[in-house]
Amino acid sequence: MNFKLSPKLSQQIAYTLLVISTIIVIVPVLTVIVIIIKNGWSALSWEFLTTMPKDGMRAGGILPAILGTLAIVSCAICVTLPVGVCAAIYLNEYAKDNLLTRIIKLAIVNLAGVPSVVYGLFGLGIFVMLLGFGVSILAGALTLSIMELPVIITTARGALSSVPYSFREASWSLGVSKWQTIRRVVLPNALPGIMTGAILSISRISGETAPILFTAAAFYVPHLPKSMFDQVMALPYHLYIISTQIPNMPKNIIFGTALVLLLMVLSMSLIAIVARLYFRKIRKW
Repeated sequence: MNFKLSPKLSQQIAYTLLVISTIIVIVPVLTVIVIIIKNGWSALSWEFLTTMPKDGMRAGGILPAILGTLAIVSCAICVTLPVGVCAAIYLNEYAKDNLLTRIIKLAIVNLAGVPSVVYGLFGLGIFVMLLGFGVSILAGALTLSIMELPVIITTARGALSSVPYSFREASWSLGVSKWQTIRRVVLPNALPGIMTGAILSISRISGETAPILFTAAAFYVPHLPKSMFDQVMALPYHLYIISTQIPNMPKNIIFGTALVLLLMVLSMSLIAIVARLYFRKIRKW
């Protein structure tokens, strides 16, 4: 006996399963956010955000951790964004489809899935020890830039591929060179996707702990960084330290630090969403 569902019933079942799956994913995330806000909101103040830690980090603020995180992430994106976009342009616009380029593209996809702790050990061996940068902002930024490079390349390639090929043909038919076409036609239209990928990459590396644990972060630094070769405090590592290594740590400071990190990441994601919506609105195709 053959039992066949009607198309309408199949669609309703699939829709119900998707809704249930979405709820299963969203509810735990919202629960975590509510717990962090509830327990950490009382710690937020101007003093908490703008002063140095004191009393063994049980009091005072988290200014060095905030500035350290911003310094590492800013340097990382300044390195990885131009390199990643240039690599994406070459792979998408210039490279021939042969065995070598297919291997390179496969390697880029696979590197995006490598655990962050592996990149941390790589940065420790190359930048800290071999090149002699020491545990510093520069070593941490370069490690994070290498970790995010596959994501930037993949995102930029997707954005470049989304630009209709007819745009290129129309430009070439007017006698415009290939590079001028890429610079004046392809890149401006691919910019929304590239920007979104870059901002989401920033939000991701802002919360990474393992890479900076080996290359940049310190348990406590009593002063603000003065050069690229200084150790810094960073919010993810600072949160780990005060949560696990310091006895009698006030609960509101732990959750307040987590809330600051969460707000930083969420704000970057919000910027990415707004930028994408804006550029989609003004795009003519």
